Amino acid sequence: MAGVELLYGPWLIGVFLNMILYGMLVVQMFTYYQAYRKRDSPWIKFLVLYLFVVETINTGLNMVMMYEPLILENGSEDATTFFPILFTSEPITIVAVSTPIQFFIAWRIGKISQSWWVPAVICLLALSSLAGGIWTAIAVQTIRRFARKPELHTPALVWFVTAAAADVLITVSLVRSLYIRRTGHSPTDAVITRIITMTIQTGMLTAVAALGDVIFFLVLPHTTINFIWDLALTKLYANSLMSTLNARASWNNQLTAHRTNALFEDSPVQPEAHRYFPDVTSSGRGRSNVYELDTSIEFRNASRADEFSPTKSPVKSDPITF
Repeated sequence: MAGVELLYGPWLIGVFLNMILYGMLVVQMFTYYQAYRKRDSPWIKFLVLYLFVVETINTGLNMVMMYEPLILENGSEDATTFFPILFTSEPITIVAVSTPIQFFIAWRIGKISQSWWVPAVICLLALSSLAGGIWTAIAVQTIRRFARKPELHTPALVWFVTAAAADVLITVSLVRSLYIRRTGHSPTDAVITRIITMTIQTGMLTAVAALGDVIFFLVLPHTTINFIWDLALTKLYANSLMSTLNARASWNNQLTAHRTNALFEDSPVQPEAHRYFPDVTSSGRGRSNVYELDTSIEFRNASRADEFSPTKSPVKSDPITF
């Protein structure tokens, strides 16, 4: 077995990263409820609240998990022989966060593409990851000893490989669906480009973290170096989703600054924009469960580059949902 430095050094670093990312998540949550508590649908606000509760529990469990071997069992043989008791909770809390987020994004992809076979595959991969996480938690409780850590390979591979596959498929699907809806109108296309960039950054970040966990788990099975990625993974998922939700106001402001009618109906807009452009909704109640960028814009060249004017030959495309 590896020495205490390679058993608890990476583990402690992973907990530090988890706590740093939790602080970022708290800021993201505060920003979200300040901007969207009266605009978003109740079920989305419930999802955000659920993620915050689970992430708070996860952070608390991680601190207690490290307190056991480093303080309570410091210097004893048990500290380097057995997994911390609360280590079982780590796979459970990670999949409790990643699975609903992947389901949520799969729903968004279905709304964008109006096709449900890709979301179905994503949901299947998410469920496989959920099963792998639960299997890993059971295996941790059964194995218990660091010397038997390589026996976790099979359930961990099911867990992380399917999660990474879902994240890659999510990223590719969103990028493709957004790219084909570029309108040729530069302000709208600029926003779509920003969304594509964020999608790649956030989607690939979680995929790389999951794959890094798998690689170091297989290459260095008797150390805990893979836990640097493992313990931060749950916060990466939550922060990725929250950064996307909070970015809607910025996207909307960029669009309304150019005085087009491409609006996010749930994002705050300037009063002037309301005088020129109708609100974009997909329900008769004036509110949608989907965040839409209506790229069915109508414009023509005018004497000023930023002047908006309707024409009889509009450039149209389907709404984009986020």
